Amino acid sequence: MSDTDSFIDEVTEEVRRDRLFAFMKRWGWVAVLLVLVLVGGAAWREYTSVRDQAAAQALGDEILAALDADEAGARVSALSEISAAGPGAQALIDMLTASEAARAGDSDAAEQALEAVASNGDVPEIYREIASYKAFSRSDSGLSAEDRRVGLEALAVPGKPLRLLAEEQLALLEIEQGDTDAATARLQRIIEDSEATAGLRQRASQLIVAMGGKPDAG
Repeated sequence: MSDTDSFIDEVTEEVRRDRLFAFMKRWGWVAVLLVLVLVGGAAWREYTSVRDQAAAQALGDEILAALDADEAGARVSALSEISAAGPGAQALIDMLTASEAARAGDSDAAEQALEAVASNGDVPEIYREIASYKAFSRSDSGLSAEDRRVGLEALAVPGKPLRLLAEEQLALLEIEQGDTDAATARLQRIIEDSEATAGLRQRASQLIVAMGGKPDAG
């Protein structure tokens, strides 16, 4: 009986090996292909990571070299010569250009650079909103007070990332127009807002005091 059991086991094992060999012969190429795909994918990710890192570093070096110029106008000129690889990088260059153009006293160039970012649907929304915020916050932008108000109000709606900063600029605009009551009420709301930072609350409080009021600690 023992010899019979042993023989059956050997036959069963041989059948299993034959089946496995037949399976590998038929489908083994799938496993090889899968390994090649996994290895190739890992290699491609590593290559693109190194490539993107090198491109980002090169862009950073170009920007730093441009900003190293002594004159704001020269910095604007140097920034304009940088070739951006994508819309995000171009948005960064445009916002830096706007900042340097404003320092150089070229309001038109600053406005055009910010508008280029704000109107570019290919860049992330936060970039567009920062550009709009900067444009509407500038008193020398050439925009009317009403246009600035409308633009800032669009940024101050709930859920917008720059909501409270836009509220602060609206308060400053109201102060410019002599409406101190509206400005005080708006600043007080900023102080009481749970999302306001300590620095923003402090600025709001200082503005209320500067207008002769007394902020409510809430």
